[in-house]
Amino acid sequence: MSSGSTITSTTNEEFVLGRKLLVHVAENGHSLEFECDGATLVEAIQRSIEALCGVALVDQLLLCRNTSLDSQQPLSYYKLPQDDREVFLYNKTRLHADSPRPPPEAIELPKPAVPPPSSPNKDSHPLDNAPDPALKALISYERQFLQHFQSANAMYGCAHAKLEVCRRLLREQQVQGRALETARGNLEHTFRKLNQRYTDFTRCFAQQHRSHSDLLANFERDVQRLGSLRLHPRLQTGSRKCLFDLVKEDDLRKWVTICFNSHRQFETKVTQLKTNFAELKRRLESLVSTMSSASWGELDYAIKNHHKILNDQKSVMQSLSKDVDTAKKLVDDSDLPLSPTLRPHDAVSALGRIYDVHEKSHIPNMQNCDHAMSKFLDKCLVKKNDMNLLVHLSMQKVKSVQFGIRDMMNELHAFQEVMGHQDKEFENLKFVNGIGQAYRACLAEIVRRKSSLKLYMGLAGQLAERLATEREAEIRRREVFFKTWSKYIPNDILSAMGLFDSPSQCDVHIAPYDTNLLEIDVIDVDRLAPQSLVGLNTKFDKNASQRGYLASCSTSNISKSEESSLQSGEKMEFLEGCESVDIAGTSKLEVENALLKADLASAIAMICAFNAEIGYDSLDEDTEEGLLKNVKEKTAEALHLKDEFTNHLQSMLNMKQEQCLSYEKRIKELEQRLSDQYLQGQKLAGKDILDSDMSATKNDDYKLDIFGDGDTQMPYTSIMPMDEASSTSGLVDPKINGQASKPGEGGDENMSDLSGTLNINSVDSTHNPMDASMLEQPRDESQVCPAVDAVKMMTPELTIAKDPSGGNTGIPVNMLPCDTSDEPVLESKDRDDLMLDLQKALTEKSNQCNEMESKLKATAEEVDSLKKDLEKSRNLLDESQMNCVHLENCLHEAREDARTNLCAAERRASEYNALRSKAVKMRSLFERFRACVTSPGAVASFADSLRSLAVSLASSLSEDEDDFTREFQACIKVFADKVTFLSRHRADLSDRCSRVETAHGTLLRELEEKNELLKSLYNKHQLEKQANKEKITFGRFEVHELAAFILNSAGHYEAINRNCPNYYLSEESVALFKEQHSSRPAYIIGQIVHIERLIVRSPISTRTHQGDQLEASNSETSNRRSIGPGAALNTYNLPIGCEYFIVTVAMLPDTIHSTS
Repeated sequence: MSSGSTITSTTNEEFVLGRKLLVHVAENGHSLEFECDGATLVEAIQRSIEALCGVALVDQLLLCRNTSLDSQQPLSYYKLPQDDREVFLYNKTRLHADSPRPPPEAIELPKPAVPPPSSPNKDSHPLDNAPDPALKALISYERQFLQHFQSANAMYGCAHAKLEVCRRLLREQQVQGRALETARGNLEHTFRKLNQRYTDFTRCFAQQHRSHSDLLANFERDVQRLGSLRLHPRLQTGSRKCLFDLVKEDDLRKWVTICFNSHRQFETKVTQLKTNFAELKRRLESLVSTMSSASWGELDYAIKNHHKILNDQKSVMQSLSKDVDTAKKLVDDSDLPLSPTLRPHDAVSALGRIYDVHEKSHIPNMQNCDHAMSKFLDKCLVKKNDMNLLVHLSMQKVKSVQFGIRDMMNELHAFQEVMGHQDKEFENLKFVNGIGQAYRACLAEIVRRKSSLKLYMGLAGQLAERLATEREAEIRRREVFFKTWSKYIPNDILSAMGLFDSPSQCDVHIAPYDTNLLEIDVIDVDRLAPQSLVGLNTKFDKNASQRGYLASCSTSNISKSEESSLQSGEKMEFLEGCESVDIAGTSKLEVENALLKADLASAIAMICAFNAEIGYDSLDEDTEEGLLKNVKEKTAEALHLKDEFTNHLQSMLNMKQEQCLSYEKRIKELEQRLSDQYLQGQKLAGKDILDSDMSATKNDDYKLDIFGDGDTQMPYTSIMPMDEASSTSGLVDPKINGQASKPGEGGDENMSDLSGTLNINSVDSTHNPMDASMLEQPRDESQVCPAVDAVKMMTPELTIAKDPSGGNTGIPVNMLPCDTSDEPVLESKDRDDLMLDLQKALTEKSNQCNEMESKLKATAEEVDSLKKDLEKSRNLLDESQMNCVHLENCLHEAREDARTNLCAAERRASEYNALRSKAVKMRSLFERFRACVTSPGAVASFADSLRSLAVSLASSLSEDEDDFTREFQACIKVFADKVTFLSRHRADLSDRCSRVETAHGTLLRELEEKNELLKSLYNKHQLEKQANKEKITFGRFEVHELAAFILNSAGHYEAINRNCPNYYLSEESVALFKEQHSSRPAYIIGQIVHIERLIVRSPISTRTHQGDQLEASNSETSNRRSIGPGAALNTYNLPIGCEYFIVTVAMLPDTIHSTS
């Protein structure tokens, strides 16, 4: 609970202000209600509270939720007054540890006002003297019943009043409970701020402590690394051999000792701070538990039960009232003449039974109810005193805890400053770690700059080529324009229009730079400054690399990906452009190597910068967890993409497998068809061979018939169907077969390879001595040599017909002609001879075909090489022609440039001569002007010298003088005139200034006299104002005026007022003045704070007749004090209905000082 103003953030939401403000006093639970609006200042409310409760304004602390009300702000600033916003008043003097405990609650217990029983002597009745004892008993019963009713009514009223007091005490306890909740909420709000600040401090301290501990622990190792890291030979001197020579060892070790002591002391202080914070947190938790222990639910339930008990007594009161009416009626009937129906004895007997019920039931029940209410009121008083004590002790503890929180906040602020000093002290130790990184970064920067030089030269060459291309295009465009329009317009007009000029040649030249760089390469960086010597220790390297990777994953990867997407296009364009640039070191491969070296060097420098900047610092747990989470998400995403790509490849593989299975099935079908067709072809070939043997015996030159042209009688016709995509590779030309890899030629590639293999393997190699390439002749060759094809088809049949043991089994009888069956021996011999001849011829033709095929391949290769050489030669010729044209253009441009430069040089020479002569003349003129200006003398002499200079310049001018000299002479003349005018004006101003100074002094004296007069008048006015303010009012009283009260004979202080005498001083004001005086003063003078208008009311009279009805409900006893007119008891002995006023005054400051 803070005593300052803790204003929460306000919003623009609309709210409606009320007209009543409810203020609860925390120490006793009383409530004050004020009629006010949003424009009322908080200070006005506090002054009213001071007058009503006696709590000084400086000791008041008003809290609305977690906001402390400031005295200078209006209520609307806090959105007050509102029905749902309560304001609690805390007395600051009660918050101190030495403040006294609250006194017990002083409550005047209401006592039942039982009237005395009426006697026959005081209240006589005619029946008292009746001769019949029964009639006397009737009047006696009437008096007894009336006494019972009055006693029960008094006890009921007393019990009701006690129950209302219990309710008031419960409400006060509830108010105190809400006050504790408000104080607890304010305290917890303050502690949450402290806890957040403490958490931030401990996190920062843990990170700093870990970093500084690593620096101190690894200092010697860092020093050894710097000592073992030798400088480059060009960098070494007599006093510098290694990196450690760059620092002062003695000063550094002294600083390490200072840092170590400071680090250890600060660690001890932080440990003590943590202990204090834990103790403060424990105290806060104990206090919150104590403040939460207040409960009034049981008391509320008990009040409801006692209210039911009190309601049950209403039936008793109704019964008693009915019995009184019955007795009264019987007594009234007894005054009438006796009738035969009236029996006094019966009436007395009935009233006797009723009397027994009163004595045994009704009256004891009312007494028990009153006794129960008294016990319950005592219990409520005990609870209320306990609550007052709990609030008092809790608020003292709250103030103590707040002091602890404030001290802890100050300590945290001081410790944060110490952390800043610690960082500054350890900067030198971090410097030791950064030396090696800086040296490695410098070496990497050398490599990067060298690579950048190559890239820069490549870009320059590319730029020169582009500009030359643009210039050639512009020249050709101008030539076309000249050829098109020169036949219409003469050349001299075109020349005058400037259309004969040609674009200048751009010469891209790079001035030498970075000539003093060390002669090192990328591999020399690790040799001169290895990572093991300039980096961190092994344990930290691992952590730092992980954290660096995590940080780079979250920050740099995105930017790098964006930059790479932008730079990749430029790099590729640069590489493509540099391919044709004729500059050493800028070929495509070297440019690419230079780019890679530059990137590697930049990466090394960036890593060194990261290590030097981070050093031994480590990421906090929250940042590390965030980075790890980011890496995990990206890794999961990458694995998900990998799984998707794996599934895609698996699906493609399954598709290919299905396709291969379909191909295998198709191949098997084709193999089956091919084997069937092959068997059928063999049968047909055997029949054809027998026919050819018979024709060969008739004709001796059968070779001509077999190896002749296409007129043979037995042309070979392929019986294999060329449907779908079967056996394509076996029937194509070898040249075409060599190009089978091209898409769209020859069907499916895999299918063609498989079919080619089947066609080759379908012939048995053991029985077929021919080369497999003979089976792959094209269709045009088979038409030229049909006999060879016939032999190819016949040879397997002949080899199969042989016996495996080497003997000849012969040809089956059904395959021989019918006319040769009579001479089997002769024909068998002829057939063997023919077979031998055919085999020899076939072998020769096969060898010839192989030779021709090899020659054809060699010729095709030679033709291809010649075509390539021809293409190269053509390209060289085109390039040479372009170079010749380019050289001619360059020569023409050089001549034009030389002619243009000659003309420009001549023109500049003439301009230079003219400018030199003009400069000499200007020099002479300015020398004369300087002599005039620097001449000694007053202002008047300076003006005369200027006029003489102007006259001399005017007289020395000639007709052939240039405009500049004339303008200079005119300027000097004008300048002389203005100086003359200024000199005269200066004299006038000096006279005016003297006169103004005299007048100013006069005005100052008059002003001082007026100030003295004004001060005297102001003091007089203040004295008159103070006298008017201290004047006592004897007429109409108003707030903030002075009033005098004198002690009258009745012991009351009555105001001196000439208009109305009924102004009395309030009891609170009298008590306030009594505290300041030892004896009761005869008069009191004070400042009016509040005036309350009252009217004298009549006292409450009891009803004496039996027809009066019971008024069961009394006015509610409350602790709220209403401000406004009302009615009051007659304490000043005034007549009923008279109007009088109670005035509350405050002591005058002079009275307070005099009494103190």
